[in-house]
Amino acid sequence: MANSKFYGTGRRKKSIARVYLTAGTGKITINKRDIDDYFGLETLKVVVRQPFAATETEGKFDVMVNVRGGGFTGQAGAVRHGISRALLQADGDYRPALKKAGFLTRDPRMKERKKYGLKAARRAPQFSKR
Repeated sequence: MANSKFYGTGRRKKSIARVYLTAGTGKITINKRDIDDYFGLETLKVVVRQPFAATETEGKFDVMVNVRGGGFTGQAGAVRHGISRALLQADGDYRPALKKAGFLTRDPRMKERKKYGLKAARRAPQFSKR
């Protein structure tokens, strides 16, 4: 680990996360706030920490994240994707573990666009016979 700062971009739905990893104690900062302050749900915190569990690197890196767009779940997924990509930069040997867990794959599911004549993507106006 000659280079001490690693970068990864993560995306999910409308969320984009810019992730910076540095050697440290495992502190995770998201938008200049601690992870416990930023994500209220425990499940979202677990999602963010999954890449470290898969590569057995808990407590070895400090994480600094700028994330914008989407909701909390999408942001947590984007942060996970970004951390996984940054870990690959740190050490290529993590690739099999991250790939097997599915953390390197960009989730392609997006919101479907609204169509004309409908109230939403597929929701039709209420039908009345008379």
